[in-house]
Amino acid sequence: MGKVTGFLEIDRRDRRYAPASDRIRHYKEFVLPLSEETTRDQAARCMNCGIPYCHNGCPVNNQIPDWNDLVYHNNWEEASRNLHSTNNFPEFTGRVCPAPCEASCTLNLSDAPVTIKTIECAIVDRAWAEGWLKSETPTKKTGKKIAIIGSGPAGLAAAQQLGRAGHDVHVYEKNGRPGGLLRYGIPDFKMEKHLIDRRAKQMEGEGVTFHCNVHVGVDLTHDALLAEYDAVVLAGGSEKPRDLPIPGRDLQGVHFAMDFLPQQNRRVGKEPVQTNAPILASGKHVIVIGGGDTGSDCIGTSVRQGALSVTQLEIMPKPPEKENKLLTWPEWPLKLRTSSSHEEGAERDFAVNTVEFLGDGSVKTLRCVRVDGKFQAIPGTEFDLKADLVLLAMGFVAPVQDGLLRGLDVKLDARGNVLADTLAYKSSCEKVFACGDMRRGQSLVVWAIREGRQAAHSVDKFLMGTTVLPR
Repeated sequence: MGKVTGFLEIDRRDRRYAPASDRIRHYKEFVLPLSEETTRDQAARCMNCGIPYCHNGCPVNNQIPDWNDLVYHNNWEEASRNLHSTNNFPEFTGRVCPAPCEASCTLNLSDAPVTIKTIECAIVDRAWAEGWLKSETPTKKTGKKIAIIGSGPAGLAAAQQLGRAGHDVHVYEKNGRPGGLLRYGIPDFKMEKHLIDRRAKQMEGEGVTFHCNVHVGVDLTHDALLAEYDAVVLAGGSEKPRDLPIPGRDLQGVHFAMDFLPQQNRRVGKEPVQTNAPILASGKHVIVIGGGDTGSDCIGTSVRQGALSVTQLEIMPKPPEKENKLLTWPEWPLKLRTSSSHEEGAERDFAVNTVEFLGDGSVKTLRCVRVDGKFQAIPGTEFDLKADLVLLAMGFVAPVQDGLLRGLDVKLDARGNVLADTLAYKSSCEKVFACGDMRRGQSLVVWAIREGRQAAHSVDKFLMGTTVLPR
């Protein structure tokens, strides 16, 4: 513990955003990092608790007090080694993770948790800048060949772990570049894509081979896959969006969020937008249905495209401004969360259900009604909203089952995810494993990294009889 009285003497300070009037003019990251001195001061606030609840709050079980102490003592390289021992991609989580570790921090009892996410990002950004992160080439090869289906965070984590264990790892991605929803779902203003390219290059140096523009189950059959590889890891994500089947759903201008966001990411990445009907918010009144992170990303993208107005609707009641710490801590609390995109000029409305899309060929109006705590319509509360573009961001219900999953005939759970437990990660199909959103359902990047690492442990043990890979 670097500074015993640090949490008493030093106030919490976190990264700031560039002004909204500036940042909405571009798609680059706009978070302003803390200085090295300030970051060390923030690390000194860690209490090194007898029971570090932040360990359990973090899905990858980062050893947070340890690397806080190392940062305070200016040992950044060792802090990087410690951080990477549990998290393959801290630059991803340091940007897009909601930081459940901070909710679990003992100092959160007084609403001033350690700035764990900020310190994590500072460690890995410095590690890259100093050249400490190089390809870790295995000393010997096992002769085993593994296919990873999907190059999102779960697939990338599994691939890196298995590549470092000496296996011949091949990652298949149906899109043009690796990254999955990290690349095509998360906007560049939250995470620039050169971060993914840098990791992919590191992994190629470790012997991982990427096969892009290959849709497994369409371009490559499941039979060919099973014949060529000693093990297959399904890490394709949960991509089937939740629909809103109400009158007028077939009107032009009503789209899923994941039809809208990847188009802009491809424009920023100078990739071809493969559609004859681009979805743009420019000069339109935009309604986003769904109050989660995907909805927030739709807001920020719409504002940058020049929307006339953006309104976000949520069927759930408005959460409290602050949680009751004595009831919720150290668990993740339900409370009102305002993202940087919300601050850029969006209206939010809660306890609202959309009952009909109205228009003449194209959507022009949303008919809505307010609902009670049981989501039942409250008579007399109907109202209309002007809408030229409606984005459905209500979450994802399951992996896409047509193609690969149907061909493999793997068993599914009650929610339509690939059935596999969290010990072996084995599916019902011989030598086929599943991890990430494809197994657990829609979740966080940090959970995907955890499952990719743990699945790699199981695959290595399955192939070799024993493993030194951590769970």
